Amino acid sequence: MTTRLKAGFFVRALIRRAEVAGAQAFVVKKGAEEAGAVILKIARLDGTCVVLNQVTLGEETRGWARPLGESCDEPKAAAYLERQQKYDPDLWIVEIEDREGRTFVDEKIV
Repeated sequence: MTTRLKAGFFVRALIRRAEVAGAQAFVVKKGAEEAGAVILKIARLDGTCVVLNQVTLGEETRGWARPLGESCDEPKAAAYLERQQKYDPDLWIVEIEDREGRTFVDEKIV
């Protein structure tokens, strides 16, 4: 069994990683410190963004999915994030503003 990082620790490390690389990152919604799910919104600062949510790819493998496709507009992303908050009150939402659209995650994106 693989040890998983606590959600709060993961989020803080991700924000630090993005900021060190010159991007802006911040918590839009704080979830459960121990094990809340994490959704990332990567804003390209041109009106488009990518939304990533954590998924399980195998028995012990985690990754990221693009529930809204390769790219979407800001209003579509906002509506999706609002719906997800209703389903999961422990959810973390992190927004990264980066013109290059970098995700700053190491796991596979499917």
